[in-house]
Amino acid sequence: MRTHRLTTTLVIALLALGSDVTVHAHHSHAMFDLTKEVTLTGTISKVAFRNPHVMVFLDVTGSDGQTVSWTVEMSTVENEQRRGLFPSMLKPGDRITVKLNPLRDGRPGGNYTSLTTADGKTFD
Repeated sequence: MRTHRLTTTLVIALLALGSDVTVHAHHSHAMFDLTKEVTLTGTISKVAFRNPHVMVFLDVTGSDGQTVSWTVEMSTVENEQRRGLFPSMLKPGDRITVKLNPLRDGRPGGNYTSLTTADGKTFD
């Protein structure tokens, strides 16, 4: 009962503080194979420049002529902007190069380690 009261009091106190409190949570990187790095060059089909992660959707044409859509997970908006990367620098139709740690399950996606924009600027 005492633990319940303490928890309730804590929740009420946090709610009373309103928007001045930010809660941070993050998932593990266990879904990515950190022992491998893949380099992809393709065309951006979509960009989601929002938290919790900036996402870039990249159409990559393989040597067989087939196009595969890759999902590239990046860091938070704040972290990317601190690196100097802003939404205006990633537009659908842009051709970019991305290095990433691929998903362990083989789906076309991964966590980026570096990105080179259409005008040659590299972010990592």
